[in-house]
Amino acid sequence: MSWPALPQYNYIFAIGTLFALLDAYNNGANDVANSWATSVSSRSISYRQAMLFGLVFEVLGAVTVGARTADTIKNGIIPVEAFRGDAGVQMLAFTCALVAASSWVMWCTRNSTHVSSTYSLISAVAGVGVAVAGAQNVSWGWNGGKGLGAIFAGLGLAPLISAGFAATTFLLIKITVHMRKNPVPWAVWTSPIFFFIVGTVLTLSIVYKGSPSLGLTKKPANWLAGVILGSGAALSLLSTIFFLPYVHTVVIKKDHSLQWWEFVKGPLLFRRPYPEGVEQAKVRNYAVVQESDDDRSNRSPESLKEGDSASNPDEKHLVVSEVRQKTYQELLAEGDAKHRAALCKKRGPIGWAMRTLRDNPMGDGELYEIKNIKTLFTRLPALVVVALMYGFYYDIHTAQHGIHGTPDGKRMERVYAHAEKYPNEVEHLYSFVQILTACTASFAHGANDIGNSVGPWAVIYSAWTTGDALKSKAVVPPWQLGVLGLTISFGLITYGYNIMKVMGNKITYHSPSRGTSMELGAAITVLLFSQFSLPVSTSMCITGATVGVGLCNGTVKAVNWNRITLLLIGWILTIPIAGTLAGVLMGLFINAPHFLS
Repeated sequence: MSWPALPQYNYIFAIGTLFALLDAYNNGANDVANSWATSVSSRSISYRQAMLFGLVFEVLGAVTVGARTADTIKNGIIPVEAFRGDAGVQMLAFTCALVAASSWVMWCTRNSTHVSSTYSLISAVAGVGVAVAGAQNVSWGWNGGKGLGAIFAGLGLAPLISAGFAATTFLLIKITVHMRKNPVPWAVWTSPIFFFIVGTVLTLSIVYKGSPSLGLTKKPANWLAGVILGSGAALSLLSTIFFLPYVHTVVIKKDHSLQWWEFVKGPLLFRRPYPEGVEQAKVRNYAVVQESDDDRSNRSPESLKEGDSASNPDEKHLVVSEVRQKTYQELLAEGDAKHRAALCKKRGPIGWAMRTLRDNPMGDGELYEIKNIKTLFTRLPALVVVALMYGFYYDIHTAQHGIHGTPDGKRMERVYAHAEKYPNEVEHLYSFVQILTACTASFAHGANDIGNSVGPWAVIYSAWTTGDALKSKAVVPPWQLGVLGLTISFGLITYGYNIMKVMGNKITYHSPSRGTSMELGAAITVLLFSQFSLPVSTSMCITGATVGVGLCNGTVKAVNWNRITLLLIGWILTIPIAGTLAGVLMGLFINAPHFLS
């Protein structure tokens, strides 16, 4: 880091950095959580696995291709000339934008309200632009694909395009596999085709959209086509050699003795004899609603609201009657208490932390009472551990399908009733493909949404270090992309469950074949928009893809339109709230009375 040219504005850089990190954290807890909710909801991967994959691919996408969309937010909305060469005002403007956008998204995330981090920041930048230079100097039109007109066009286009791609993919799977009388062999023998599609898209995101410093887009078109299609074909070939014989042995031969590492045997597995007396393949149960959970301590508060099941029908009737007499808030409090009690029995840091909080409650009186201050210092380490690890023990699936007997629970039962359920053996095959599509979607999110936080932060940094407002057009330093990529992943790990529980299965019934289609459709859309330097919300794309696949059930009743309506309201309110908040902050600061000497 070079010595700053504007040391008098060190405090602005510090505040801007703080809120850039907060914006990236909220992006991970809100947008990325929604992006991974599809894979977790489909049971293809666990929430903990999503944390690991998200960490790796968000950072990769941010560092390799994230700078393209960052340039749009840096220079496409407010013309650099509007700052009249004053780097200090430029730093203040983008700091106000980060403060407004991150504060709004943080409030929404805390209240399990999903909004678009992308449009929150874009609206905030537009708001400070109006305060700095007037509405006439903000790029409201297309502006070569970088103005607000082009950006907000994605508000309506991105979900529709994503829905189209996702629905097309799922209909291909449905016609090719699901509608067959015996779909399992069809799923096995057509799997290399879907590996080819996913491999091609993944390579497309790396090569065709590769890091600007690599100059990959300057290669000849035939070279690009050869690399993209060749990589997809190579993945398809590898799946044919190793994956196909492995899953054939698992779901067709139903060999329970097969170990995961034996996939390296490849075609030799075809010679493996059929086991005798086996009627069902040993695969995971991918049903959304599962009655039996052995480890109740891993369940969310929402999953414990109904009480323990009674063995006697009359007793069960009395329990149900008693539960129905309780209010919804009472059920929430009861479930939360049971969940905390179960966590207290866990070993390790989370168990210690929950027991510490249970055994050291805050006393009567105000916080500044001596006894309460001592108690607070005792509780503080435990509070930090719970904040970091609570999501590891949260039951996303049960929280998504709601509480039985409540309006939300009944609504989800109706939605799931209109979704056709496919054999676990078939879904098991697509769970492997979905891991690739999930990683592709995560890479695409890192490529696109990292521009949210890094764009304003890069402007603040360049103005602070050079003292020249025009230097904001410089390339974003890779270290900034990496730092915010890690911060986004941290948001997913520690607080993503609070958004994930209201997405995924909360919109429509999920399964691996459906989830694969949703993520592939969203990834293609994000990469398409990012290629033209158009920031687009990954959340909107995955939501549009989810609705598109849900409608493939043949009825609108297979989609939870109540949740979709709430999402639309949140998206629409984000624009005026974030924009107004940022504009008011900037207007107050830049026009504040001050001493002239």
